[in-house]
Amino acid sequence: MSEQQSYPSVWTRPRRTRREQPSLSREQIVAEALRLLDAEGIGALSMRRLGSQLGSVATAIYWHVANKDELIELVVDEVFGEVKVPVAGSRAEWREAAATLARDWRAMILRHPWTVHALDEMVSAFHGPNSLRLSDEMLALFEAAGFDLLEADHAGKTLISYVLGIATSEAAALSKLARGDQSEREWIQSLWPSADEAARDHPRLRALYAAYRDADPGKNREDSFAYGLERVLDGIEARLPRS
Repeated sequence: MSEQQSYPSVWTRPRRTRREQPSLSREQIVAEALRLLDAEGIGALSMRRLGSQLGSVATAIYWHVANKDELIELVVDEVFGEVKVPVAGSRAEWREAAATLARDWRAMILRHPWTVHALDEMVSAFHGPNSLRLSDEMLALFEAAGFDLLEADHAGKTLISYVLGIATSEAAALSKLARGDQSEREWIQSLWPSADEAARDHPRLRALYAAYRDADPGKNREDSFAYGLERVLDGIEARLPRS
């Protein structure tokens, strides 16, 4: 079996050691890769570009990672470290703790919109220490609510799937806006004429568009997220064992 087959993730491959220190530390590499990803998106990241940004040849990076996929694993786990799971001290506290976790996870994605593309392709990103911590703490949160271990796992996955689903579209729109010179409100306003034309034979859509016309798009996103989050938590709560 090849090394790649035996160690499919940077987290399961033994770290290389030698007496002399490499010219770049793993922490330096991850920090610069994160800066580049946040500024320009995942399409801008390459080993050569990163080496240039660090003032070093790309080969120095390969001391720590075998390829770009391993590099992204490290950076994904770094941003996972920004997400905190509140402790639910009792069954009465689980719902607010879960809501806080969901809001924190969404905020992380909107700060780092490239993560939605990375997570689509990188199953092994969930082997990192921050990812494992999040998973374990989420299990603890839903166990505190009253679920057994397996249903706690289902509840946590359901909650995060909702967050990822709604934050993905938000991140895509905000990333597009960041590359242009329009505000979110200006961009939405520019879409109304074509939307009105397309909906001219659909009275309910015309009425809906009129209701949203002068609303703050940022507030609309917040309200939509909050509404969906509450309904997801309603569904999870309905599954709790009745004592």
